[in-house]
Amino acid sequence: MTVRTRFAPSPTGLLHIGNARAALFNFLFARHHGGEFLLRIEDTDKERSTQQAVDVIFDGLAWMGITPDETPVFQSTRQARHTEVAQELLAKGLAYRCYCTAEELAAMREEAKANNLPPRYNGYWRDRDPAEAPEGAPYAVRLKAPRAGETVIHDLVQGDVTVANTEMDDLIILRSDGTPTYLHAVVVDDHDMAITHVMRGDDHLTNTFRQAMIYRAMGWDLPHFAHLPLIHGPDGAKLSKRHGAQSVVDFRDAGYLPEALCNYLLRLGWGHGDAEILSRDEQIRLFDLDGVGRSPSRMDYVKLAHLNGVYMREADDVRLTDDVMKRLENRAGIATDDTVRQRVLTLMPGLKERAKLLTELADSAAFLGRHVPFDYDAKALKQLDDAGKATLRGVAEAMALVEPFEASQIDSALRAFAEKHALKLGQVAQPLRAALTGSTVSPGIDLTIQALGRDEALARIGAAIAHG
Repeated sequence: MTVRTRFAPSPTGLLHIGNARAALFNFLFARHHGGEFLLRIEDTDKERSTQQAVDVIFDGLAWMGITPDETPVFQSTRQARHTEVAQELLAKGLAYRCYCTAEELAAMREEAKANNLPPRYNGYWRDRDPAEAPEGAPYAVRLKAPRAGETVIHDLVQGDVTVANTEMDDLIILRSDGTPTYLHAVVVDDHDMAITHVMRGDDHLTNTFRQAMIYRAMGWDLPHFAHLPLIHGPDGAKLSKRHGAQSVVDFRDAGYLPEALCNYLLRLGWGHGDAEILSRDEQIRLFDLDGVGRSPSRMDYVKLAHLNGVYMREADDVRLTDDVMKRLENRAGIATDDTVRQRVLTLMPGLKERAKLLTELADSAAFLGRHVPFDYDAKALKQLDDAGKATLRGVAEAMALVEPFEASQIDSALRAFAEKHALKLGQVAQPLRAALTGSTVSPGIDLTIQALGRDEALARIGAAIAHG
């Protein structure tokens, strides 16, 4: 048997982080077992489904490195097949036409509530002759649910879960307008796509019992089910905007690397010994469902940011520079030409040591694209007093003589200047840092000066001396 998993999102909004984790688990499980991972867009809700949301799904999965093995399937293109199966069940007497009006269904629900019963359909048309219905009346097609016994789902995460069949209702598989319901379409699609394992959030567990009825009515083998615990916020409540980023787009825009986010999502509800940082190849080699826990997971944004910092320090400098330049493009007063790009690339080894997010990396690199004169923050201004400016005049003379203009030679010149004037190196570096960056924070001052280049560094020193 070839393992075949699928990710089947509805294109009605952003790609939520819980869905992204489900996609990752399905992808890794299929790869681990030498199988295939498929993508199905469940776009039958025409009023809410949008092309923009479809694009967000495709872009988000591509960003995470999750690629399907076959062309994505759009559920809306399969309506004729869904209808065909419903008609087959009708012909076999395993489904029936229900002519109840919306008012009659509402009355049933109210009556059930009054009798302290679940507000569901009472089977009024289950055994009646359709000839009793008004001529030309619209009807829905309902599946005949078993009335006795129980249904057991052998879940690969939750274990065996049992529901008495008396708790099940006759679910609608075709609406009165002829369109298939979500629960019915999913079963037909999973069967036709030869899906062997359905892995999704445990909020779908109730749906699984209802869908099992369709499988059994059609005589189809059920796939293996694995219901994954949900992701909650740090406080244990449902993940929401007040907790922070909650969609893949949010995390990307906030400055997370895809490999860091995937690594974190993998470890959020799955474990393998003490393994924390895993490459994609290691994830595929180790991932299986026996490591998935049953309890909800809690997002820890602090831990995620720390992990992202670890990945950033290992990331390629050119890749990080490309990202920084894109993030700086729309900032006022910041140049993003080739000269600035080269400065960022030169200083990247030092910049990435201090940042945990790509947004922080862009913030710390922004000074490299500034035009003189520029503003100084309060701490920088304190460094540009008379003593600081006197130091800068001497440093400018020393920098003009450095050859070659490289970090090691710059460092030697600064140390020699400090020694000659009986200053500590910090007393030289801080006013210099203020002049070059507008703040008191930067990578090593020698690397910073090298990245700016002699002409730019001297221009900034001159502007600082002239300031005020």
